[in-house]
Amino acid sequence: MTIMKTSAKPKEAPASQLIDARIEELGDWRGATLARVRAIIQKAVPDVVEEWKWRGVPVWSHGGIICTGETYKAVVKLTFAKGASLPDPASLFNSSLEGNTRRAIDIHDGEKIDEKALKALVRAAAALNMQKKSKSA
Repeated sequence: MTIMKTSAKPKEAPASQLIDARIEELGDWRGATLARVRAIIQKAVPDVVEEWKWRGVPVWSHGGIICTGETYKAVVKLTFAKGASLPDPASLFNSSLEGNTRRAIDIHDGEKIDEKALKALVRAAAALNMQKKSKSA
């Protein structure tokens, strides 16, 4: 009997399932907040692509990364890859303000999310990605 060895890795679950599992695993306000921002992002850009990168970070993309959704003990952080180039009339960005590229929104327990402003920011990020993508094509 011959045993064949394979170098194939077990297939990882789709990103959406991994994000679902993260939300459930957190089981507290951070999971509920991550689920809420995820729903807002999906409403803002219905064809957004969900990814799972860097050993467990939810990422939402559309022509490039829109934002990541990191969870920490005291905060859910949405980091926008090109946040410094985005209009933020509602002043949602409250973290990572010193950089030249990224900007972040730290959401703490009990804070209300401005859905309209977040949708506008997500749409602006997706549009910026598509604009840069069409220029490079």
